[in-house]
Amino acid sequence: MTSPGINFGLGGLPFLAEAKTRSISAENPDGRKAGGAQEVPDGGVAGDLGKGWKVRPCITLPAGSTTTLAEIDGPGVIQHIWITVPPQAYRDCLLRMYWDGEDTPSVEAPLGDLFCCGHALRAKINSLPIAVNPSGGFNSYWPKPFRKHARITVENQRWEDIGGFFYQITYALTEVPEEAAYFHAQWRRSMGTRTYPEHVILEGIKGKGQYVGTYLAWTQLSDGWWGEGEIKFYVDGDVGGPTICGTGTEDYFGGAWGFDDTFSTAFLGYPLWQREPGQVPKHGLYRWHIMDPIRFDEDLKVTIQELGWWPNGRFQPLTDDICSVGYWYQVEPHAAFPVMPGPSGRWSR
Repeated sequence: MTSPGINFGLGGLPFLAEAKTRSISAENPDGRKAGGAQEVPDGGVAGDLGKGWKVRPCITLPAGSTTTLAEIDGPGVIQHIWITVPPQAYRDCLLRMYWDGEDTPSVEAPLGDLFCCGHALRAKINSLPIAVNPSGGFNSYWPKPFRKHARITVENQRWEDIGGFFYQITYALTEVPEEAAYFHAQWRRSMGTRTYPEHVILEGIKGKGQYVGTYLAWTQLSDGWWGEGEIKFYVDGDVGGPTICGTGTEDYFGGAWGFDDTFSTAFLGYPLWQREPGQVPKHGLYRWHIMDPIRFDEDLKVTIQELGWWPNGRFQPLTDDICSVGYWYQVEPHAAFPVMPGPSGRWSR
């Protein structure tokens, strides 16, 4: 039976459940019952109002530090995460999530990319699991179940402190069905070559699970059309060819004939198309496999090609700069993630 804490559709709202709602923020750092609004003002903007008002709505991330945002004993499911912070944190801060006491994270990505704001640029996202609202309000509704413990951290790898980090993590303490898998997300970056114009979104995924989403932050390094490449899913030992093969980049993200405009919908979108004079074009794209998850029993690899056109009408291999986040659910343990590049390896502008 599906846990009420994991059912985030309208159909489950009338059904009451033995679940307890809790929420962690700077005003209630451990989410305990009746634990909010306990900070005592020391002068400042709340000095005239006293305890119980808006005293500690945000935190500062010290340079070179890792801050634990949440430590939660289970079983339960994280239902909503909201974060806002200045854009300089988008690529220089890493968000990580650990389930049930694991040593390595199941989620590791630059903060902005995880919320479909790559290139350290804001974009408005109007999708079901991810929403980004003016001005930079990050929202995630991916259900994140855990059985024993959940830990969420943010690491500031910038050379300076980052102030004004606001966050709210809302979760249900509830039983988690045996068949529920764990949420994962992984960031990668590569630059295509003329001999191998292909970006790897995921590789080396081991175990049983289902792939649920793709985000790309694509920096175009040549003129002309850039989206002829196909996405490919290699499932359960595929050799020589993929089981699932797309027909073109704009096709996979739900567009057609070169896009010609931006859009953002519940399951797919092309929300960013930056064409400023004197700058290289930048593109942001997302595709959620909510209605059509790609299931695997043993292993998974996901790639996307980089193809444009030569003047003679043949495909041109591109050398574009692509960053991606792949989102999936799987049973633990997960395979090791690639080593995350430092800030200079993630720099975008």
